[in-house]
Amino acid sequence: MKSMKIDGIEYVPKSQVRVSVSATKKKGLEYCIVRTYSAGAFAGYFNRKTKGKEGTVYEARRLWYWEGANSLSELAVKGTAKPDKCKFPVAVSEVDLTEIIEVIPCTKEAQDSILGVKEWSQ
Repeated sequence: MKSMKIDGIEYVPKSQVRVSVSATKKKGLEYCIVRTYSAGAFAGYFNRKTKGKEGTVYEARRLWYWEGANSLSELAVKGTAKPDKCKFPVAVSEVDLTEIIEVIPCTKEAQDSILGVKEWSQ
């Protein structure tokens, strides 16, 4: 059974409901994907209260190449289904970014997935 209606309200089994749990915070900062105009995208801890186009991402991993997610939005919600195909280089303690154009908070599932991708190097 996929769903049933009672008095016009549709009910589904709990096992079919996907619940998004927020990523783990660190020192009050949220784990986010931060996209810039020209420096690419980074995943790490970010102060979402930052105003303007500049900010610092802590414990930042550049999201150079990924498979298993169609967009950064999907990567921030579900993570990657193909971690062995992703190219995420070494994390840096912090990176100052200019021209930030998008900040997407991650779910715990996505955070675990991104952090679980093996460090890519040549």
